Amino acid sequence: MIGILIPVHNEEALLGECLDAALIAASHPGLAGEAVQVLVVLDSCTDSSAAIAEAFQVQRLEVQARNVGHVRGVGARHLLNQGARWISCTDADSRVAPDWLVAQLALGADAVCGTVTVDAWSEGFDPAAQIRYNLAYQARDGHRHIHGANLGISAGAYVRAGGFEPLACHEDVQLVRNLERCGASIAWSHSPQVITSARLEARAQGGFGDYLKSLMLAS
Repeated sequence: MIGILIPVHNEEALLGECLDAALIAASHPGLAGEAVQVLVVLDSCTDSSAAIAEAFQVQRLEVQARNVGHVRGVGARHLLNQGARWISCTDADSRVAPDWLVAQLALGADAVCGTVTVDAWSEGFDPAAQIRYNLAYQARDGHRHIHGANLGISAGAYVRAGGFEPLACHEDVQLVRNLERCGASIAWSHSPQVITSARLEARAQGGFGDYLKSLMLAS
């Protein structure tokens, strides 16, 4: 079984599109009928995220942590206990491509670090900041970006690396560093595609939204 892990904190505006995309990827014919379990881990949600998730054929867990590393760790353990051989991570403000899972698995690595494409720049986002982002971002194979919105790990490598640490931010970066220390094979690929939002209201302090905000402040 393959698991798709999605942490959620107050994502009512974007969660429906995220789950639509994840379920399409889960039914891709290239998976040859292998079961895929989509897991939503709702963390301290006070909006309608839970109700939105209930409308989809996905599993749901609820925690009160306000800590994305803890949330990803809880979700990964749940999927491993269900027999997942591979865990694909994305974010609730992102939409994975239909062949996302197929593209990750085709790389034959212990872990896959994919790139992200910004969907639509937020209204008022400084064009100069957009240029700075595009100049710095490596949308190609061999990049060195790490995104929780586009990350895949085999069950064995995940366990050997010790799993997600309960960090409020950069839990994905820490996991990849631990994977490297364990000697895991990592594919730094532009093939698995994910579209993510350009919102500046970051759910995790120090995350992608704060990075985009820093580009604005540099103007």
